[in-house]
Amino acid sequence: MNQVSMMAGLALLFILLNIVMYGLVHGIAERRRLRGRLTYQSPYSLRKLIVDRSKAYRLLSAHIGELLETLRLRMKAEMFLSGSGLLLLAGTLAGGLFFQTAKGTLLFGCLVGLSPYVWLRGLLVHRRMGAQIDFLPAVELFYQCYLVTGERQVRVALQRTVEEKRLLGPMQAVFEQLYRNLSVRGDDEASLRIMAGSLGHVWADYFAQILRISLSEGVSVSDSLRELLGDMRKARRANEQERHRLLEIRIANFTPILFLALFIGINIRYNPTHAYYYYLQDSQGRDMLLNALLLIFGSFLMGLYLSRKKM
Repeated sequence: MNQVSMMAGLALLFILLNIVMYGLVHGIAERRRLRGRLTYQSPYSLRKLIVDRSKAYRLLSAHIGELLETLRLRMKAEMFLSGSGLLLLAGTLAGGLFFQTAKGTLLFGCLVGLSPYVWLRGLLVHRRMGAQIDFLPAVELFYQCYLVTGERQVRVALQRTVEEKRLLGPMQAVFEQLYRNLSVRGDDEASLRIMAGSLGHVWADYFAQILRISLSEGVSVSDSLRELLGDMRKARRANEQERHRLLEIRIANFTPILFLALFIGINIRYNPTHAYYYYLQDSQGRDMLLNALLLIFGSFLMGLYLSRKKM
């Protein structure tokens, strides 16, 4: 219990110190900004360093926010980053207490801190796989609505497509999000990028490009939509094969966890005393568990990368 209390106290102290330091640095930077509007500022000044870091943070926050919006999760990017930072802190403390080495402390902290982002990526791959098979009927329905509305306004065709509620599976939510973003967001490029990112295959990129041309130039894109539908119908069988390959990749991602649980379970079943000593008390056993966690985490990253390349 003393170690748990110490961990909690250290974490609380670390967070409070960060809050205090952030307030002080922000106040100093704001004072420097107001004082130095008409004076020369060195590129190596504190304000320049803070501005550069804030730009990097804004880019990271924009990336996370776009990913969360693609997944249609009602969470702010700042909240997600704060939670990941707390997990990074907790993983570092737990790694230091359990592994008692610099390698275990840093690597286990990074694994725990990056796990929410990897989970988001895995959820995105799962949703993309579920939406691939329903994309062709959705584009066909949009094409019909586009012809009925007079081939003039993409937003009107999207509105009619959404209101008919004949889209299959997750495509209803995807097209509703696209229509809502095009109507309210004010940034057509970002709205189309979010739609293409939620589907994650080349046909979605082509569809987004067609809509981009129609929105920017105001020309009819019925011929382009017709060619896209023809190509998608021809490539339907190839898409089914790619879906099977993606399923095989996802199954292979979970095999290291199953084998690790199987081996540890067999050792605990037949010799619990030695297993407890080797896995929890011996430094080499703890290092083996850390290496196993690193390999499992790497297999997940490789699976996400291969899934992205397949799509």
